[in-house]
Amino acid sequence: MPSLGLICFIILRHSFSFLPSSTSRHYSFVSNDLSETALFARRGGKRYQPRNIEVKPPMNNEIMASEVRVTVVSLEGKKDEALGIMSKADALAKAKELGNLDLILINNGDPPVCKIADYSKYRYMKEKKAKETKKASKASETKEVKMSYKIDIHDYGVRKKNAEKFLQQGNRVKCVVVFRGREAQHDKLGFELLDKLVVELGAIAVSDGKPKKEGPFRLSCILSPSQDVLRALSKDKREVEKEKKKKKDQTFKDRQEALDKLKEEERIVVAAALAEEEANNALAASLKEVDEDDDDVESSLDALLGSDDFTDDLFA
Repeated sequence: MPSLGLICFIILRHSFSFLPSSTSRHYSFVSNDLSETALFARRGGKRYQPRNIEVKPPMNNEIMASEVRVTVVSLEGKKDEALGIMSKADALAKAKELGNLDLILINNGDPPVCKIADYSKYRYMKEKKAKETKKASKASETKEVKMSYKIDIHDYGVRKKNAEKFLQQGNRVKCVVVFRGREAQHDKLGFELLDKLVVELGAIAVSDGKPKKEGPFRLSCILSPSQDVLRALSKDKREVEKEKKKKKDQTFKDRQEALDKLKEEERIVVAAALAEEEANNALAASLKEVDEDDDDVESSLDALLGSDDFTDDLFA
């Protein structure tokens, strides 16, 4: 009869025989339950990230409608020029006439609305405008002001002042009353404190709803800037943008004037050089004429007096 130790050894050996013997067998075993992407990530590799494929609107011959309402897009920021309703063939001919441009479908109306433009430039201007709009319409932040239901008058004034500052900046403010332990039974005092804060900030804030409980130990209400505050912020922002644009235009004007002045100075220098060159040429021509006159005088004297060695030595 085999001993107890031998029986345990046989059982353990039989159990370990079902385990994989190598790393490759381990992955082949796991791959039955995991996808290829998950297995690749499990091995430590990077997950596959698909590229963002651009979805182009129907253009040119891809447009199925027989009649379209056509406009010519302005890439200089001006208003688009409407050409009216015309057939698809006429619209394509017009696009070709304007410089081999594209006929782009922008709205599936009745009839569909198309624009004539260079698609690459049109896409660039559209993306630029979207970025500017996103930048201009930046979402306001939500600030938080915490206090206790038994807050001191001075501390309450500090919290109220902070809330006013956040609201004047155009941010929403979440006012929170925090309780500790048995203080939660005094939630009525917390509601009264929030109602008091809403009333005192009523000139610049609007409550998004009545104060409510967030669990057993928190009361909260959210205040948003009033329309007057938002209008004032928009006005200030427009003034800042206007001042920036004015400064930019003035800088461009100054640079243009400096460039024109430089060109004028260069033109004056070139004109002076040309005048000096003409004067030198005139002087050289006059000197040449004087030399020619001297030669004529000498030839006339030779003709009058005759030419011999004695005369030549006399007038030499």
